[in-house]
Amino acid sequence: MNGLKGIHHVTAITSSAERNYEFFTYVLGMRLVKKTVNQDDIQTYHLFFADDGGNPGTDMTFFDFPGIQKGAHGTNEISKTSFRVPSDVALDYWEQRFTRLDVQHEGIKVMFGKKVLSFVDFDDQQYQLISDEHNEGVASGTPWQNGPVPLEYAITGLGPIFIRIANIDYFKELMEKVMLFKEIAQEGSFHLFEVGEGGNGAQVVVEHNANLPQGYQGYGTVHHVAFRVEDRNVLEEWIERLESFKIASSGYVDRHFFESLYARVAPQILFEFATDGPGFMGDESYETLGEKLSLPPFLEPRREQIEKLVRPIDTIRSTKEIIKE
Repeated sequence: MNGLKGIHHVTAITSSAERNYEFFTYVLGMRLVKKTVNQDDIQTYHLFFADDGGNPGTDMTFFDFPGIQKGAHGTNEISKTSFRVPSDVALDYWEQRFTRLDVQHEGIKVMFGKKVLSFVDFDDQQYQLISDEHNEGVASGTPWQNGPVPLEYAITGLGPIFIRIANIDYFKELMEKVMLFKEIAQEGSFHLFEVGEGGNGAQVVVEHNANLPQGYQGYGTVHHVAFRVEDRNVLEEWIERLESFKIASSGYVDRHFFESLYARVAPQILFEFATDGPGFMGDESYETLGEKLSLPPFLEPRREQIEKLVRPIDTIRSTKEIIKE
């Protein structure tokens, strides 16, 4: 069985694609590598923020469903997304940056032996930065070269994903027997699992919490997390594997930028399995990546209709001078 390679992407829900773009571009310094629409709901933007080249394992993506309610954090949810930074010194920079830019944060702490900095955005979406200072395992990406954050401090990819769950015995069995993760540490109610080469880019932190009310999705919450598989052949292996455990799935789905499979593994918790390629460079140049509305071939004939449904968002950066500070 070809195992999972680590985290592929996280998709969350925002109340405002415009504010989301500003926050990720100019506060977090992540590169918008694709401005497209939700392929299942074409009036909804789907924005992909990633490293300099949109490499798998580096992208956080967002839907802005029109009229959606605010979500509620609780148990049985994908509760927090981590981003990797190169060093402990980088966290000092980010703590000062967040304070200067009025981003709510909790200060630098240590979790599972690594320094972390938790923060939230305007929607109360939960994040943390994690230092790669003592990390070994899955390589991270390349920071956005023309972004506002000095390269030695900049975000390079996704770190551990947090999941809060009421039934820890079930979820531990799912992670180990089905997903082929290994539990490598525990701190209180937090269980650390990793897969493949391990390290920050291949870890999931599962929090056992049966006291909080059930979380529910809306803006400010995560929609799903995706795990990396090598290619279509491995994806087919995972389709068969889920069937063997009697876990219902979507079957094969072609998302154009990658190929996928979806399975709801617990209330409010949706897992995706996504191939590393083909990636985001097929229809745009490196210099102007993410600046135009990009549509997969099957939606291209409907471009005129779609452009009327989604409001224009100015995402042009190639003609702007962005100062690093």
